Amino acid sequence: MIFVTVGTQLAFDRMVCAVDRWVNAKDTQIVAQVGPTEVRFSNIKYKSFLEQEQLDYILKNTELVVAHAGMGSILSSLSLGKPIIIMPRKASLGEHRNEHQMATAKRFQNRPGVYVAWDEQQLVVLLNRWSIERFDNVDEISNTAPTEFIANLKRLIGNTQ
Repeated sequence: MIFVTVGTQLAFDRMVCAVDRWVNAKDTQIVAQVGPTEVRFSNIKYKSFLEQEQLDYILKNTELVVAHAGMGSILSSLSLGKPIIIMPRKASLGEHRNEHQMATAKRFQNRPGVYVAWDEQQLVVLLNRWSIERFDNVDEISNTAPTEFIANLKRLIGNTQ
């Protein structure tokens, strides 16, 4: 199963449509959180938004995550050891307020388990590659901050407890 998510703020039809077209001739189950969109997808199972319990279940059971370049999606995937393909939204296409997702994608592009699709064509190439070789080189991260970081942060804000 592949889980596709656009986060919780905005639709990202360009990315979801590319996945919907790709899966048409494949034997792969796709579940997607597509956000507030008017587009109807033909080949994937989707909802505008998932409840947290549904999201947790799907993330634990998916083989691959395809997402916008949002930090929540990236960190959730990596903390569960799931490979992720990220496709940044482009402000130049009216998909976001600024190009911060491009910066996020550049920052993560060399991290094991994170694959960056800069456009729909690269997304299809990565999905085809995943369907053949599966991605299993995820550099899993903790879902909590290091103790030293938390202590330093508490010291900085004046809370020593």
